[in-house]
Amino acid sequence: MLKITLTLTLAAVGSAAIAADNVITPRPVPSTRPEMKQLLEDMKSRPLRIPLPELTEAQREELGERANSYESRLRYHYLPPSEGSVFGSSRPRQDRGDRTNPTAPAANERSRDFTRNADENMTLSYPFKTMLFWIVSRTNNCQYCLGHQEQKLSAAGLSERELALLDSDWSKFTPAEQAAFAFARKITFQPHLLSDDDVTKLRTHYTDAQILEMTLSVAGNNAINRWKEGTGVPQSQSGSNFFRRAEGAPTADPSTLPIESFLTPTPPEFQSKISIVATLDIDPSSGRPTGQVLGRRPPLESRETVEDMLVQAAKRKPRLPLLSEAEARRAFGEDAPQGSLPHWVRLLATFPNESRRRIDSLKAIDNPVGDLTLLQKAQVSWIIARNDRAWYATGTVYRTLKDLGQTDDQIFALDGDWNEFSPADRALFTFARNLASTPIALTDAEAAEALKQTSPRHVVQLINFVTGRAYFDRVTEVAGLPLEE
Repeated sequence: MLKITLTLTLAAVGSAAIAADNVITPRPVPSTRPEMKQLLEDMKSRPLRIPLPELTEAQREELGERANSYESRLRYHYLPPSEGSVFGSSRPRQDRGDRTNPTAPAANERSRDFTRNADENMTLSYPFKTMLFWIVSRTNNCQYCLGHQEQKLSAAGLSERELALLDSDWSKFTPAEQAAFAFARKITFQPHLLSDDDVTKLRTHYTDAQILEMTLSVAGNNAINRWKEGTGVPQSQSGSNFFRRAEGAPTADPSTLPIESFLTPTPPEFQSKISIVATLDIDPSSGRPTGQVLGRRPPLESRETVEDMLVQAAKRKPRLPLLSEAEARRAFGEDAPQGSLPHWVRLLATFPNESRRRIDSLKAIDNPVGDLTLLQKAQVSWIIARNDRAWYATGTVYRTLKDLGQTDDQIFALDGDWNEFSPADRALFTFARNLASTPIALTDAEAAEALKQTSPRHVVQLINFVTGRAYFDRVTEVAGLPLEE
């Protein structure tokens, strides 16, 4: 059984030290459900990745209960107030709905949970979107988020057997669910392989609005994974808060929820069943998973190919419909952004209540505030978009880099080995590329190098920036947005 020994507990949230024995390789990918549960349990004592200063008494009083939260402290100390966390603030919640019907709507409540609908135009159910979040987190090997989705799905009434099937046998789910599961996994791990056919297949079961809703949800899940894994958040010690939310759900027996421990019994038939969700490296000689991480994108295309792809991106028709500028302005009302609305804003206007905060957040991280320069942000955006093969994002940031005075040679040098850049830039670029490609590909050693070359403020702001780009790339490329003229 997979076992990882970690040495720092959540009691050390206030510590200013990083574990001395930084991990120099990514964590192994568990291939079976028992191995996965063991890793979830072990990650409760995960070493904190980002150092924190000691709090003064005045700061403790100001933060209140948040003084004991690693994530709250990261935001408090290192993110500019005007920027905040792109995917970390509270939002409207909807109830659990019917878990057997992916499109069952739900009624409004309040919570902090990303998967619950924030817009009355959204129709996909909470349990269905939570299953997609589970798939995203299993694909990304994000133990923090995976543990939370385990808790929430149990609270929503899924049995241990159903959770095991979600990991290893989709044939027991409906064709509509299977199509959505495959889509969620692909845009999580292989966004560079997206095609018209992926959206066409979904149309057999879902409307265009539901495909967009699914995309926004899964893209947001990917962003959250990158914040949690980038900052190195330890697994929660208890899931009792999820049980409290489960009142009225099909399951009301606390023994069915892994509140104190993830090491619950696995049905015998799933003890050694290999995951079909995790990204597994298979040893060709034995046919067994090696546990090694598959996280690197294919080699980047030549400059000439990229230039041709950008020409084609300007001519393509969107895969998902956009509101007209007039319709988008009516949808946003007084909150409509100033100036001409780019295609991505018109796309998100389909769900105006969901999108207002997202648009503001995505624009805020591009503002000239904080420790990362506008040039560094644009360079990181290019690196991420190129690795994702997100052509709308690539074309958009190309124009930004030109506006910042970069030549074509300087821009395409970002596709190279970065030898001509400073050690600080190289460390930030490496951190951003690996975190964006798949969160688990980022090692503690790479984080430590970025901290050494820059500062905790630079690194936390970079992580926050990467979450926004991971979201933007997936949403705009699934929609196949054409570049503006």
